[in-house]
Amino acid sequence: MRTDTVSSLRQRMIEDMNARKLGSHTQRSHISSCKRFAAFLTRSPDTATAEDIRRFQLHLSETGVSICSRNRTMTGLRFLFRVTLRRLDLAAEIYHIREPQKIPLVMSPDETRRLLAVADNLKVRTLLGLGYGCGLRAGEVVRLKVKHIDKAQKIIRVEQSKGRKDRNVMLSPETFDLLHQWWKVRPSRHDATTPLQERWLFPGRRPGKPMTTRQLSRLFHEAADAAGIKKRVTLHALRHSFATHLLERGQERPAAGITAGGGVPSCAGGRGYLPRPRAGMAARQCRARQPRPVEGDVGHRALPYGSARRPCRAL
Repeated sequence: MRTDTVSSLRQRMIEDMNARKLGSHTQRSHISSCKRFAAFLTRSPDTATAEDIRRFQLHLSETGVSICSRNRTMTGLRFLFRVTLRRLDLAAEIYHIREPQKIPLVMSPDETRRLLAVADNLKVRTLLGLGYGCGLRAGEVVRLKVKHIDKAQKIIRVEQSKGRKDRNVMLSPETFDLLHQWWKVRPSRHDATTPLQERWLFPGRRPGKPMTTRQLSRLFHEAADAAGIKKRVTLHALRHSFATHLLERGQERPAAGITAGGGVPSCAGGRGYLPRPRAGMAARQCRARQPRPVEGDVGHRALPYGSARRPCRAL
């Protein structure tokens, strides 16, 4: 009886998430959060009370769960109570903890050169070159297809990435040459019948599927160890390094630009790696200061028909 209730509740929650077009990763995270809560209760989540939610949140704090994992778990439960069960009173008992803002580790230009130099395999060198030279995420690198490479405009079109946004990223001549060399030796036995524009640049072991981000991460760590990089960097550090090195060279926006749907990675989410002046600060500092009007002047405030008022900032 209890198994049937949980199964029907899970199916209804999946239907609610599909109706709201939540991504597959988000759905798996929400389902995992509800399973964890059900294991804590040892009964169906639809029988939970406000005291149960309070005890579960205390349990997460006492067991040393990280703030990020704790907030992700409670987000899944809030969806269950607010959307699926329509229990707004229980959803109000859920609170989130503010995560500490940390500056990610960034590799130096010398470290990135060593990382790319030790990658003797052409495939690995191309993968890492895309991550650093174009500022791509791991999932964006492995899901590249032939149609995403624009040779004429020297850009790569990233479709429906994080936040379901499209954007164009720069494609340097060096990175394009790596792609061209890789395409010549790329294995094509599994997708010979696939249209050329729909072929994956980095096919995986399963036919019709690209390589996984886990495999790409493993290749990155092998190259980092071979290059003697002691920092605890991840594959995403290449994207951070891409943005930071552009800012260090005085180039706030790439020439071919990260456009339409994406920002410079160093500015995303408020995680600036280098200090940036506030918008309009330079203009205010360089503006010539006007002399204060004296009594009897046309612009004096005491005169009924003086100069025009200062425009409102909101306008």
